[in-house]
Amino acid sequence: MVVEKVITFLANSQSQFINLTRISIFIVMAWIGGLKAFQYEADGIVPFVANSPLMSFFYAKDAPEYNEYKNPEGKTVQKNIDWHKENRTYIFSYGLGTVIIIIGISTLFGIWYAKIGLIGGLLTVVMSVVTLTFLITTPEAYVPNLGGDFPTPHHGFPYLSGAGRLVIKDIIMLGAGLVIASDSAKRILGK
Repeated sequence: MVVEKVITFLANSQSQFINLTRISIFIVMAWIGGLKAFQYEADGIVPFVANSPLMSFFYAKDAPEYNEYKNPEGKTVQKNIDWHKENRTYIFSYGLGTVIIIIGISTLFGIWYAKIGLIGGLLTVVMSVVTLTFLITTPEAYVPNLGGDFPTPHHGFPYLSGAGRLVIKDIIMLGAGLVIASDSAKRILGK
């Protein structure tokens, strides 16, 4: 029976799927971390960082001042770039990108080194928890009430904006980090 073969295959392939999860986390972390070196990505994370009590101290300027200096994706306005330089937006983004790439590499190395994989998994969990706090601290995470003649009927919680929908996906990363940390811990105890 085909269904029985599929079920047997899935039941016997968990360790390969856990390694696929490690590879998937690495790809996401390397890609997103690498993008932090680019101006548009650094500009894009400003609302999250500036409003976060856990991270806002990295910036020189207070929220919501950044609203006046937003660069549309793919466009550069020199006065906005100058503001972001003064705010330490770019230097912070380079550092954050480096940390994210290191987490991804640590997670990937968990395929061969359980202790490094445990650290990578736990760091993935911590990063995900911090990112998920943006749903509480970042006003841009929810659809705004635009007011005017046609007020937005669905705004605020639970109506996630594009930024909020991006953040909520980290709950998957949280679960994946716990799975790979658990697998690494089991491998460490088995030695």
